[in-house]
Amino acid sequence: MQRFLAGSALLQNEPLVEEILNTVVKAVPIPVTLKTRLGWNDEHKNISTIAKIAEQAGIAALAIHGRTRTQMYNGEAQYDLIAEIKQSVNLPIWANGDITSPQKAVQVLQQTGADGIMIGRGAQGQPWLFADIQYFLQHHELPEKMRFQAACDVILAHLAAMHDFYGDVGGVRIARKHIGWYLARVPHSADFRKQFNQIDNPNAQLDKLSAFLQTYSSEYEFWWRDY
Repeated sequence: MQRFLAGSALLQNEPLVEEILNTVVKAVPIPVTLKTRLGWNDEHKNISTIAKIAEQAGIAALAIHGRTRTQMYNGEAQYDLIAEIKQSVNLPIWANGDITSPQKAVQVLQQTGADGIMIGRGAQGQPWLFADIQYFLQHHELPEKMRFQAACDVILAHLAAMHDFYGDVGGVRIARKHIGWYLARVPHSADFRKQFNQIDNPNAQLDKLSAFLQTYSSEYEFWWRDY
């Protein structure tokens, strides 16, 4: 992406960002949203300029990840800059970065004043995080943990859906990282995760994973979580 000046590399070329946004907004009849980072690096945090370009182009909402491109996912998201952008433009702002729990979601909303949040990596291995956040916002307390069998049902359904959507070859490969994320919180699962990554048949993946999960069913009532 960087070689072709695409993705976050575009942050180095503000005129091209403006041209692309104007062209896309004018070309389609639906709202156009934009997700970006704070800038290319610490010396070039140009999110303020990018946000104003987006506003003038008619972007419907702006999602901001609280790091620069060169930071990748190192360090901590800088929510103070997202808060500054929220005050400087008349756009719905979605805060993104390091939101891994309902408590953190509330903290980020309060700290940034954002209109919403966007979650990516935080939901890996725990897609029920979204429902937990909604519950926490409404009731000001954490919901009950995901019940073990309910979590197993979600995981196995997700695995089958990946096979259906991506096909036998692609689905098997893509499933490996997702199952790894699910099982990262499961005690003593490292050896099975290595074995699972060697399986090259979709039915075998389903059978082996189902059998592995059932070895925990009599011992645990709830799925594991970090919050």
